[in-house]
Amino acid sequence: MRIALAARLARRELRGGLAGFRILLACIILGVAAIAAVGTIRESIAAGLARDGAALLGGDAEIALTYRFATQAEKAWMERNADRISEIVDFRSLARGPDDARALTQVKAVDNAYPLIGNVDLDPQIPLSNALRGQDGLPGGVMAPALIAQLGLTIGDSFRLGTQDFRLMAALVDEPDTAMSGFGLGPRTIVATSALQASGLLAPGTLFSARYRLVLPTGTDLATVQSDAETSFASSGLSWRDARNGAPGVAKFVQRLGAFLVLVGLSGLAVGGVGISAAIRAYLARKTGVIATLRTLGAERGVIFASYLLQIGVLAVLGIAMGVLLGAGLPVLLSPLLNARLPVPAVFAFYPAPMIEAAVYGTFTALLFTLWPLARVLDIRAASLFRGDEAHHRTLPSWPFLMVTALLLGGLLYAAVWFSGNLRLTLWTAGGIIGALFLLSVSAQGVRVLAQAMRPAARGRPPLRWALASIGGPGTTAGPVVLSLGLGLSVLAAVGQIDGNLRGAIQGDLHERAPSFFFVDLQKDQMEGFRARLNRDPGVTRIDSAPMLRGIISQINGRPAAEVAGDHWVLRGDRGLTYSAAPPPRARLTAGEWWPSDYSGPPQISFADEEAAEMGLALGDTITVNILGRDITAEITSLREVDFSTAGIGFIMSMNPAALQGAPHSFISTVYADASSETAILRDIASTYPNVTAISVRDAVDQVAALLAGLAAATSWGAAATLLTGFLVLIGAAAADQGARVFEAAVLKVLGASRGRILLSLALRAALLGAAAGIVAIGAGILGGWAVSYYVMETDFAVIWPSALIIVAGGIGVTLLAALGFALRPLAARPAQVLRSRE
Repeated sequence: MRIALAARLARRELRGGLAGFRILLACIILGVAAIAAVGTIRESIAAGLARDGAALLGGDAEIALTYRFATQAEKAWMERNADRISEIVDFRSLARGPDDARALTQVKAVDNAYPLIGNVDLDPQIPLSNALRGQDGLPGGVMAPALIAQLGLTIGDSFRLGTQDFRLMAALVDEPDTAMSGFGLGPRTIVATSALQASGLLAPGTLFSARYRLVLPTGTDLATVQSDAETSFASSGLSWRDARNGAPGVAKFVQRLGAFLVLVGLSGLAVGGVGISAAIRAYLARKTGVIATLRTLGAERGVIFASYLLQIGVLAVLGIAMGVLLGAGLPVLLSPLLNARLPVPAVFAFYPAPMIEAAVYGTFTALLFTLWPLARVLDIRAASLFRGDEAHHRTLPSWPFLMVTALLLGGLLYAAVWFSGNLRLTLWTAGGIIGALFLLSVSAQGVRVLAQAMRPAARGRPPLRWALASIGGPGTTAGPVVLSLGLGLSVLAAVGQIDGNLRGAIQGDLHERAPSFFFVDLQKDQMEGFRARLNRDPGVTRIDSAPMLRGIISQINGRPAAEVAGDHWVLRGDRGLTYSAAPPPRARLTAGEWWPSDYSGPPQISFADEEAAEMGLALGDTITVNILGRDITAEITSLREVDFSTAGIGFIMSMNPAALQGAPHSFISTVYADASSETAILRDIASTYPNVTAISVRDAVDQVAALLAGLAAATSWGAAATLLTGFLVLIGAAAADQGARVFEAAVLKVLGASRGRILLSLALRAALLGAAAGIVAIGAGILGGWAVSYYVMETDFAVIWPSALIIVAGGIGVTLLAALGFALRPLAARPAQVLRSRE
């Protein structure tokens, strides 16, 4: 009966339209739509990767081997199980063009069967087989347009890889398995594997990966074939990948970026929650007389509470539904544009998972920010009808509301962890949002107190005094303005600080500390001449060299490594390792002892201490590393610090020399030199040792910086949605405050104030609130940026003041824009009419 009565009252109230709830609806719609849009794009890309898994992979399955080709037994297994096979060799090298121009390139050497699936697009449009055949006695090659321009080549010119000359036959427009390429340090070159036999680039111990693409018989169960391959060659170090997840690196990156952007979207919902709370407070303030009348007529508090809860619930459901449809529909509507811009395939459609995720977030947020302002309905008494003002109500609601709020907050956090799959990131984001809301709430009260305290100092400046009185007086909207705008600006400020510090660490300090070059594929008999050339150069300040092997950690203490250390990054793919009779220069042991220089007993290994702690490793544990198909089990006898932040040589694992005796390998060297010497060093080393690949650290740093710029841009768009929500809340606060400003303007006009002074007062009020929100946002953004930089990125932190000052300017500008937009009515108000209505 009570619910029926509450529903009837709610229905009658809603007949009056959505007046007072437009901002509430807008906040919910925008926040939910942002999350639904990010989730829909994420699921669309995942569906595209699943649909085109075989095309992206270049076959139904792929077997990858580290720095070796398949053995006869492995090839025989592939021939028994596959209808067609293609061998691809991938490595880095220096391409040499006319006039001694050189550039780093990612080389793909292929056989006649490549590509098994799809086509390679060339310009001019000729078959790849014809292009690789070459002309005038030289084998052919194709290059990415950027590399052609870098080397100053034209179609028909010759270029060199190692000691082999090639004829450039076409520009590489597109390759079907481009999603498998991952992060490359140079543009692509494709040549025939058979043409590299005399190049010196595929000698034993050089750094390359051999990939075997397989087209399997129709109806083959991929899981069964994978199990058979891994069982048959358990100690070979092979890596299996198939069409079920053709581009796992891309898929994982998209999932993680999507989860992060959804969490950024939650910041927008939190800002929208402030708007929801403010809209409900303003609406209930106008309904005080109605509620008091209902109480006078005998309505119970529970019925009135349920009535308004139903009203807001209906509107929240409407807003969530509209937000979900908008967020899921926009990517589908814009799919032609998005497909043209995305580097991977996507199947845009309405996916239930992101729609449910957005709806869950919207529901929790709406409930969280609705309960507290709605609880004041219970405090309104019948006497309020005769007092002409609002009854006194408590700052905090009663304990049942506090308990329900805590449960809702816990439910929201659990949902965020469940959907994102990242507990640490979720807790950091939630802590940042809650901390910012708390800081902004305290700051809003501080702004009111400070405005009241500054009023005496503003004597003689009436517009400023009126602005301070408006901010610090009763009924002020300083709280919603500082909260909503401040939180949006805080997210932008944090993103700006993190991005600026990360760029600074990579482009600034790293350039100074990092070596000039990495030289790889150095052979043992080349090391003496290599060092002699560099030691003659006065611009060279330091040379570090070490043997270089690659291996896959397959077991820890006799158990599969993944069972012990989970999905730790050290276990993903192969890892570099070296050997050394003595501790490397500048190395610091943190536990255990290094083996004697003449040690020849069972294999021993020194492991990076930080990674060992993360993987749960300790002295005495054993690690099995598969190197070139051979398992080597070594005991951890020491732990040492490994600093990767300088971009120098750093190995997770180092073994005693006897453990790796006989394994073919090359050497790696880092060279620290003045910029003026770099060109000559590159020219001489490349000319003397054509098989050696030089990697410019500066170029690699610039590529990483470009990648980070893209990530920062995506995050900034999410933060911009948060700021837009804050602007909507600001508009709502200005609209709710307009009545008070009209009355204030009428009184000031009666007292002789001009319109110019009143407008200046309104502008000063807006500027002061905007500046307060901006200053608080700087503090919150700097704090959040420092926490992420120090604890998550583990980099140094410095305040990026230009970014911070832009935030303050933005806060002032946005509030001024909103205030001036609502200044017309107060300025045009007729004092007699306004004051008569207040009698």
